[in-house]
Amino acid sequence: MKIISWNINGIRAITQKDFFEDFSKMNPDIICLQETKAQDGEVEKALSQLSAYHHYYNSAIRKGYSGVAMLSKIKPIAVTYDMGIEEHDQEGRVISAEFETFYLVNVYVPNSGQELVRLDYRQQWDIDFRNYLSNLKESKPVILCGDLNVAHQAIDLKNDKANYNKTAGYTQIEIDGMDHLLDAGFVDSWRHFHPDTVAYTYWSYRFKARERNTGWRLDYFLVSNSLLDKVKNIEILSEYYGSDHCPVQLELNI
Repeated sequence: MKIISWNINGIRAITQKDFFEDFSKMNPDIICLQETKAQDGEVEKALSQLSAYHHYYNSAIRKGYSGVAMLSKIKPIAVTYDMGIEEHDQEGRVISAEFETFYLVNVYVPNSGQELVRLDYRQQWDIDFRNYLSNLKESKPVILCGDLNVAHQAIDLKNDKANYNKTAGYTQIEIDGMDHLLDAGFVDSWRHFHPDTVAYTYWSYRFKARERNTGWRLDYFLVSNSLLDKVKNIEILSEYYGSDHCPVQLELNI
């Protein structure tokens, strides 16, 4: 089974580029998209040609903001949206699909914002989301994918010292949130199999960041410990453009 996760930075923008050609090359069994920046009907229309897939969308109340989508060749047993916490459920950030042997959760974690204005909110989100995942994991193993909006270790961003505790995505609070999530029984699958490899999934559109490979690793596949032996391969697909993030691909023997 091949699962792709990709923050596309706007469904309408990316579908005007090479998205469908790239999609055909990647040929995922399941694709999880983050930051669709559109309402459900607009996402449905933009992806309508992908008729071989079952489509699921979760959009923010605020138009043009956030939003996630999941497309799967295999029909899930059940699909749920959000965490069931009013404070968090306005921004279209979570889709969970139950399959026979696991849950797949697609997430677009809140960014802590310019000057870290949402860092307190982000800290609460991390606690509540970890509890949500832990509850799921009691009944089946969980695969979590998406833009987690944190560079977990110094190796996961180009300029670690300059950004530490100053820039959203690399504060100690966010790093601790990831630590706590891993301590709750998850493995960062990319880092597990590539312990010393420098690789990024996000590059700012400014300052020729991608050309210079001044990036961050913000996009992850975390898997329940019990699923780690099912992971056949994980790749960061940096050859694909169209967004300021690139896709990440997990292959499972399931």
